Amino acid sequence: MRWIRRNLVVIVGLLTLVYLIVPNIVVMVFSFNKPAGRFNYSWVEFSTDAWKDPCGVADMCGSLSLSLQIALWATIGATVLGSMIAFALVRYRFRARGAINSLIFLPMAMPEVVMAASLLTLFLNLGAELGYFTILIAHTMFCLSFVVVAVKARVLSMDPRLEEAARDLYAGPVQTFVRVTLPIAAPGIAAGAMLAFALSFDDFIITNFNSGNTVTFPMFVWGSAQRGTPVQINVIGTAMFAIAVLIVVGAQLISNRRKHGALAK
Repeated sequence: MRWIRRNLVVIVGLLTLVYLIVPNIVVMVFSFNKPAGRFNYSWVEFSTDAWKDPCGVADMCGSLSLSLQIALWATIGATVLGSMIAFALVRYRFRARGAINSLIFLPMAMPEVVMAASLLTLFLNLGAELGYFTILIAHTMFCLSFVVVAVKARVLSMDPRLEEAARDLYAGPVQTFVRVTLPIAAPGIAAGAMLAFALSFDDFIITNFNSGNTVTFPMFVWGSAQRGTPVQINVIGTAMFAIAVLIVVGAQLISNRRKHGALAK
């Protein structure tokens, strides 16, 4: 009991991690299933047919490509705007700064259905045609707050003396930003960008309200669940999970190598 009390936090953390990973493992296992009917909910036999033909379901890869495009452009827009907002909120003093700081958290705290309905009302009042660009604008708007929070946390932890040292060595504002400020802030910017991409690619509620006749991958999955879930959906899910894990592990390895290199010097 004493050992359990000492390691309770670690045990709870590991159990929580297992709880989060189990659904991904189920998706991975069922990507090798060959269901007897339309629904891939019970194990029948091992098969790699879905992996050999991941685009074998009509319109699935088209919706996947569309989701990836929207997520990429929304990530770029949210990352650029969010990084600038984060630097402005941390480095400059101006009127309504406190109010803006509070408003940044609203999209994160607000239920998605409320934001989705608000954006739909805005687009309809502007006379905008619902489709690709309304989805892109909506995704950029709700991803913006997450990027601001991630970058702002990194900028707040930066040592201003490093930039002062660069200026003392006759570096100009642009050179100081590119060679000192940006590399230090890069982990926060990268974290915000990755979070924005995941949120945009995964979003269903806001997309469903503002998509018109455009079908993204989450909407395709939702529609398929009503008439039969193809195994290829599990294949795409497994591939996305594997890519995400590889990116995180790769970033961690690069970070550890840099730390060891810095200590060696």
